[in-house]
Amino acid sequence: MGKIAIEDGFADIINKSQRGLHISDSELAERAGVSVEDLAAVKSGKVNIAVIRRVARHLRLAPNPLEDLARNAWYPKTPNFPRGFAMFNTDCGDMRVNNYLVWDPKTRVAAVFDTGASCEELLHFIRAEKLKVHYLFITHAHDDHIAALDPLVEATGAEVWTHPLEPLPRPGFRQFAEGAYFHIGEIAIKTIRTSGHSPGMTTFYITGLSWPLAIVGDSLFAGSMGGSATAFGQQYQNTSSKILTLPKDTVLAPGHGPLTTVSQEKRHNPFFAPRNERASLEDVIQSKLSSNA
Repeated sequence: MGKIAIEDGFADIINKSQRGLHISDSELAERAGVSVEDLAAVKSGKVNIAVIRRVARHLRLAPNPLEDLARNAWYPKTPNFPRGFAMFNTDCGDMRVNNYLVWDPKTRVAAVFDTGASCEELLHFIRAEKLKVHYLFITHAHDDHIAALDPLVEATGAEVWTHPLEPLPRPGFRQFAEGAYFHIGEIAIKTIRTSGHSPGMTTFYITGLSWPLAIVGDSLFAGSMGGSATAFGQQYQNTSSKILTLPKDTVLAPGHGPLTTVSQEKRHNPFFAPRNERASLEDVIQSKLSSNA
């Protein structure tokens, strides 16, 4: 698998935050001290660092990580899993979607997380590794995450599990509560409800592999988070308090984009990084001008 592109660019992040905070273009431009035209250009993807930094402060975004994304200056680094974990990335219309496979190397018992847009590569891997898929866990029931549900269940016979607020378009699925535990061999899987992007969005926290692993669905992306026009505050709070409080070396496996880690997201994600990590050159100049006035 080649290098997977970061899901959201700086303009996506600005638009998501603005929608979530219900701030109009005219209001944001006035607060940030930029023209409506310059704001519109940035929101459409034009790199204007001064405007990006000014806007970030009024959208509760950290300016430095947002600037890094605009300059293509950051890409997450993740530890290697020598065994027991595989990632799949499939085409879904004009985007790509991730799903994951975790297995116990001794018993060869496995669990799949979401289905991807198609499951041919996943099934080929399962057969090649002689795995028995016991569980299929769904982070949330949006179409792109369950597109291959029927063929995957028919091929593996896996039990399908989802949160009660994420019903599936097929009979026979089972429902878990927050804090439920599942085991495959020596691997433990804990459910954590991280609602916001969807009502029953669930993160699966997995221990027993080389690194702690959290499969987070669309709660969080490398350098961003999933959109929510109606529950933005809830999603932000759940991501911050339930995902980014996991051990710092936890590998985060999102529904779109590359793998990342808790420690990297706390430094490089504009939504969650400190907003006053270091003064920008613009801030330093303005401070000196004010002190000399």
